[in-house]
Amino acid sequence: MRVTIPLAATLLLAAVPAVASTAEAPLPNLTELRAMTARFAPVEVKVDTSALPANEKLALARMVEAARIMDTLFLRQVAPSNETTLQRLLDDESPLGAARLRYFRINKGPWSRLDEGRAFIPGVGPKPHSANFYPEDATREQVERWMNALPADAKAAATGFYTTIRRDPAGQFITVPYSVEYQTDLMQAARLLNEAAAATTQPTLKSFLEKRARAFLTNDYYDSDVAWMELDATLEPTIGPYETYEDEWFNYKAAFEAFITVTDAAETAKLARFSAELQGLEDRLPIDPKFRRAKLGGYSPIRVVNVVFSAGDGNRGVQTAAFNLPNDERVVAAKGSKRVLLKNFQEAKFSHVLQPISKHALAAHDQPLVAFDPFFTHILMHELMHGLGPQEITVGGRKTTVRLELKELNSTLEEAKADISGLWALQQLMDKGVLDQRQEQAMYVTFLASTFRTLRFGLTEAHAKGMALQLNWLLDSGGFTVGADGRFGVDFTKVKQGVASLTTEIMTLQATGDYARGKALMAKYVVIRPEVKAMLDRLGDVPVDIKPGFATEL
Repeated sequence: MRVTIPLAATLLLAAVPAVASTAEAPLPNLTELRAMTARFAPVEVKVDTSALPANEKLALARMVEAARIMDTLFLRQVAPSNETTLQRLLDDESPLGAARLRYFRINKGPWSRLDEGRAFIPGVGPKPHSANFYPEDATREQVERWMNALPADAKAAATGFYTTIRRDPAGQFITVPYSVEYQTDLMQAARLLNEAAAATTQPTLKSFLEKRARAFLTNDYYDSDVAWMELDATLEPTIGPYETYEDEWFNYKAAFEAFITVTDAAETAKLARFSAELQGLEDRLPIDPKFRRAKLGGYSPIRVVNVVFSAGDGNRGVQTAAFNLPNDERVVAAKGSKRVLLKNFQEAKFSHVLQPISKHALAAHDQPLVAFDPFFTHILMHELMHGLGPQEITVGGRKTTVRLELKELNSTLEEAKADISGLWALQQLMDKGVLDQRQEQAMYVTFLASTFRTLRFGLTEAHAKGMALQLNWLLDSGGFTVGADGRFGVDFTKVKQGVASLTTEIMTLQATGDYARGKALMAKYVVIRPEVKAMLDRLGDVPVDIKPGFATEL
């Protein structure tokens, strides 16, 4: 069963009245809805493309057109009623209707992602944990029982990234490939990607675009994922079905998204040295040596980019600062994974959100230590650490993966792992001399400030749940402290051990596929404690995140 958060632990922002549950919540009025929307600071996102030749600008424009289709597909994936709800809002020309439409577009649905899925539009009911990947009339238990009874190949398809589960005319469950489920839209997206491929003269970009267009039609994404790993061009598109957060039943099904970006070659070159350190970090992970991998797959490229346009699961609610893809364990084993850092998004988050938070949340003597460089570097290491530690595992003599064993717990635990082991890894690199050890205190203090930034995403969000786990663990271990004035600080004599011990705990339960242990860990630590709630309430006037407005000339 899905882990639920106790009522006492819910995160309720000052702009939103406290309610007993989503089902009982009164709908926000116009004033409240405007306050909810104001938690997203509008930011103009504009990238200088003047250095691109005309043919590459044409390719960029076609990729943006294809990315817009990912918005349509993602809306359909979030909930069966999403498209009809959107049409109803478009027909409502009242001030309240316009406000609802604005907030719907931010959330990609009628449920507020910052407020534990609270509905803000009448008649929509609770947000479905099954999204629109499984039959509306089915229960999780029914679907899981059916999946477990299938032969191995059929089960692999049913639990795979790129299928939905529907009912046949006789009412029996069946597996439907995305290429069939979303055929019309994917054909159009494939056409646009092929046109972009025809325009570009960059070989690796052309290869990826052609192979991803083919994948949209065949439902076989392996070759295009490999081509994406090998992509080295001035334009860096990520488009297709990737993350599984929206599937709150099992974390099996991939949602459509797009990030159409321009490579920052200078920043990318600076960070390339991190790739050479990954095997050494894997070899020193604070877990039983039998759980470490003797050889990491692939070469783990790193790209620093600036976003021209994002869509679908890549542009809903809180904006992504970086990502580590692909998620297909076969590709990760063979080629590693790529880390992409969205620099212009990170700069906007730091200035509009993190710096204001630090003035409220941190002890006065720690505030001057907050800086962009450790913020940026930890996000990078977070993404790198997604590719380290347990991935493919053996449980009871059975070959499986962490994702399949931990089910709905996987996203939260994986995000917490990447965060906390990212701190551990940066400390290792400082101790080795790869990074400047003078940044050590700034790293921990900036991370502490960032915990409050992430917690404000709401405890229905995997990153926020993972951050609650980390903050509470570090408070219990003494690495983080709370002063008499309610502000938070770092105990530099204890924080390193707290970071290492939580890294050990999470990676060990991942390596053993221990669902029960993971569930118990989350039940204990994924809560908002009173002292944390008090601080979150003091942040009411600080934006929670950014709302990008894309203004690049195409």
